[in-house]
Amino acid sequence: MTLATLKDVLTPCLTDGTAVAGLVVLGWEDAVAFTRAAEALGRPVILQAGPGCRAHTPLPVLGAMFRTLAEGASVPVVAHLDHGEDLATCARAIDCGFTSVMYDGSALPLAENIARTAEVAALAHAAGVSIEAELGYVGYAQGAASHGTDPDQVARFAQETGVDALAISIGNTHLMTEARAEVDMPRLTAIMAAAPTLPLVLHGGSGLPLPLRHALARDTTVAKVNIGTELRMAFGQSLRSALAADPAVFDRNAILRATIGPLEQAARDAISSLCPA
Repeated sequence: MTLATLKDVLTPCLTDGTAVAGLVVLGWEDAVAFTRAAEALGRPVILQAGPGCRAHTPLPVLGAMFRTLAEGASVPVVAHLDHGEDLATCARAIDCGFTSVMYDGSALPLAENIARTAEVAALAHAAGVSIEAELGYVGYAQGAASHGTDPDQVARFAQETGVDALAISIGNTHLMTEARAEVDMPRLTAIMAAAPTLPLVLHGGSGLPLPLRHALARDTTVAKVNIGTELRMAFGQSLRSALAADPAVFDRNAILRATIGPLEQAARDAISSLCPA
């Protein structure tokens, strides 16, 4: 069994010049493809269940699915709750076997974000589970605007919450369909100086150009990059291709099985982009 916590897989990234991909899962085919890609590359992988995924599939099913894949995998697999809305959601995920939870209090005032995050951290750590939190606000393409992480708040946040990883806002944006994001490097440098041993997380990884991903993994304490949009795009394209190839096919298993190969290749590309040579 290679089930791992977030802390297990991110700590080495602080010194080895790599980052781990947090891959956004929406269904079984995704999770299988992502795990196979990680095994092919000999890299750990973080399987993530976000709000959209959880609205479609119950947490107990997702927990069992992630753990089943981890038990048969040859590489560390983290079962991660992404964007947990509250303590109850994070507690439920822990009960369902997740090894890592993200509590998202990024829209709250600083003191409230710290207090609620610390509460979730205490619960998670008591269960042997890692916790990620967000400081600043990572916005959405064609949606809510970002609010950059204030480096002056980082040390206090890290000390008072005890989180294992911190998601930051430095120009990264959720749901970008083109890799054209520009990172505020002075802000990142100041954040790193404030918490030099805390693994940092970038959401919205699909918006980061490949050379930038390489540089962030190699030269900074960004240890986790969430990647979803480019993988969903690969799924949609492969699904359309499968349907067009044989309009007479109607068995859903046959249709969806055809997406696993292309998804695995897309996941390999995503994972490799965080392991610069």
